[in-house]
Amino acid sequence: MKIGTALSNHATKALLLGSGELGKELTIALQRYGIEVIAVDRYKNAPAQHLAHRSHVIDMTDSEAIKKIIELEQPDFIIPEIEAIATQALLEIEQDGSAVVVPNARAIQLTMNREGIRALAAEKLKLPTSKYAFAGTFAELKTAVENNIGYPCFIKPTMSSSGKGQSMVKSAEQLEAAWNYAKSSGRVDTGKVIVEAKIDFDFEITLLVVRALNARGTVETHFCEPIGHYQENGDYRESWQPQPMSHSALKTAQDIAFKVTDEIGGLGLFGVELFVQGENVWFSEVSPRPHDTGMVTMVTQKQNEFELHARAILGLPVDTRLHAAGASAPILSSLAGKDVVYKGLDKALAVSDSEVRLFGKPEALVNRRMGVALATADTVDEARKKAVASAKSVGVCPV
Repeated sequence: MKIGTALSNHATKALLLGSGELGKELTIALQRYGIEVIAVDRYKNAPAQHLAHRSHVIDMTDSEAIKKIIELEQPDFIIPEIEAIATQALLEIEQDGSAVVVPNARAIQLTMNREGIRALAAEKLKLPTSKYAFAGTFAELKTAVENNIGYPCFIKPTMSSSGKGQSMVKSAEQLEAAWNYAKSSGRVDTGKVIVEAKIDFDFEITLLVVRALNARGTVETHFCEPIGHYQENGDYRESWQPQPMSHSALKTAQDIAFKVTDEIGGLGLFGVELFVQGENVWFSEVSPRPHDTGMVTMVTQKQNEFELHARAILGLPVDTRLHAAGASAPILSSLAGKDVVYKGLDKALAVSDSEVRLFGKPEALVNRRMGVALATADTVDEARKKAVASAKSVGVCPV
């Protein structure tokens, strides 16, 4: 493809719908190829807006607001970064051919709502998943848990991110509180929650999958080395690469990830989450965009997940090879407030082979990710210790 010069009459433009920390790194990757980036978010001064050529603040669940921005900016690519987006507007834009929705509008519609992607994976593709049910009332939820799912189980909004609204329920006494939390804390109240049975897995992974064009102009699927991670309250607290696993389990994981992403289609990077127990692998979720656990690739791969996404979108060659074992740990805020300051960066970077990225979010919330610490080492265990030590050295403080 031909790429125009940013801020010229023939610029190649990418419009980001969602401009958080992942969008910030994607902006950097796109701008290295001369792409003009427009960053859109629901609040002012989101991380990617610090770097973009232009920015806008809108309600991204409002179809008319999205269409107005797209009509104003005339982007070549529309790249969603979050789940809560008015997908009908994207479908209309894609149908009239005025811009490429990455990876495509159907993918955004399917993955923004857990009901859509679970139906695709479990019912259409017949992939192994945990037992699950959707409930529109507390009575439906109670019946599903007592008659099929059992305890312990997870209650989640059908549309959320970073663990918001998610609870593990161990007994009937906890069920109503979990229902209320899921209904009130999702990105958008879709009217339903999902309840999932707990799987006794050995570990969970994110498998980054890249659909990119080869030299013949046909789509090829590439896999990064598996990323191990663990979560608290549905949000990741550490990730590392590579996650050791057997060859047969990895092959099964790749087969599952291929089937899901091939069905979704389009070009770009996908984060496929899977549970692994011995040789058994279960599909959990998929994001059609860079993944928070994939921030570790900023130190482990020559082409990190943001570079891979940018290259795939632009039709450029990709390379998913690993060059070092590494780990990441988020820097979390212990307070809520605006105009916070950061202390301990010198101590964090004194950890050998470490790096720190501060996102520049305009407001801190308790347990909000404000940055990430990254580290490499000869082994994953060493890298994890370094990343955690580096992250704990940084304090988010009031002015």
